[in-house]
Amino acid sequence: MKHFRYVILVVLLAVGYLATGAQTVRNSSNSTVGYVRSDGRVENSSHSCIGYIRNDGRVENSSHSCIGYIRSDGRVENSSHSCIGYIRSDGRIENSSHSCIGYVRSDGRVENSSHSCIGYVESMTREWAAAFFFFFFN
Repeated sequence: MKHFRYVILVVLLAVGYLATGAQTVRNSSNSTVGYVRSDGRVENSSHSCIGYIRNDGRVENSSHSCIGYIRSDGRVENSSHSCIGYIRSDGRIENSSHSCIGYVRSDGRVENSSHSCIGYVESMTREWAAAFFFFFFN
């Protein structure tokens, strides 16, 4: 469960560009956990780069090595193109066995599988928010 909290918080960093050039992501205590810049650069709360998310669905680590993909149908793949999960249109996040591991709500609330709030995000699509759920803080 601890793994889920770290990953989902970083998931929130993936999209939602503000006019100021960065979207701030907060945990359930309203503490800032990171930022996403308008160029796709994802940073932790100390502004250190932790990765990138590309417009074509490719997800990269901070060294620009591919670590996975988010397909247009919601399928999430690792760098070897093996399915590791799914992002459903209703915000449900599932692992490769189709077990629910969390939710990204339309109001920006992010929950674990027990519906406990673990963070908040504004103006981000569910797909991009969930991208980092699968790829960062493993």
